[in-house]
Amino acid sequence: MKLIHRLATFTLFLLLAGCSEEPRKAEKKEAEKPPAPVGGRFALYQIYPMARGWAADIQPVKLVSINLSEVKYEAGKAAAWQVTWISPGRNSTRNYTYSVVESAGNLHKGVFQGNEESGIRAASNPFLLAALKTETDEVYATALKKSAEYVKKNPDKPVTFLLELNKRFPNPSWRVVWGDSVGTSNYSIFVDASTGAYLETMR
Repeated sequence: MKLIHRLATFTLFLLLAGCSEEPRKAEKKEAEKPPAPVGGRFALYQIYPMARGWAADIQPVKLVSINLSEVKYEAGKAAAWQVTWISPGRNSTRNYTYSVVESAGNLHKGVFQGNEESGIRAASNPFLLAALKTETDEVYATALKKSAEYVKKNPDKPVTFLLELNKRFPNPSWRVVWGDSVGTSNYSIFVDASTGAYLETMR
């Protein structure tokens, strides 16, 4: 009888332990953090493996940030990024995106591959991936030091990041743009993508 009693107690203990696991799992699901924006360098390296699967000789030409209303803004980061790559061997261009959420405009969570376009624009200036040594939160901090007066007058302007190889500078440069795009902005700062040094102010 003692053995039967012990087995019954043990079985009851297992049942109670199993029941207690379910609320814990539910608690973990409820505690999931909302999607957070990421830096441009981080996004580029998330995209790189898939892009290299398309062509082994890929070279980055442009990286641009995409702000999304669904994701809370954090200085120096963005909810989505788009990279333009070229493949000299294929004589082709292809865009890839990295997003932390699904969104309009054909943005998908994670890495997404766009259509391959035949030809490479004459204006394309590819840069070495290894030359990108700075993250956009550092770049933004540098730009902000030179822009205190402008930001004070325009506190609600969105910030966009653009990485390219500009012929005026030896290294690829980040352009920190106050506004939705370079074309609509009246103020931006260039920062060296390799050294993190301030380069120039454009008004």
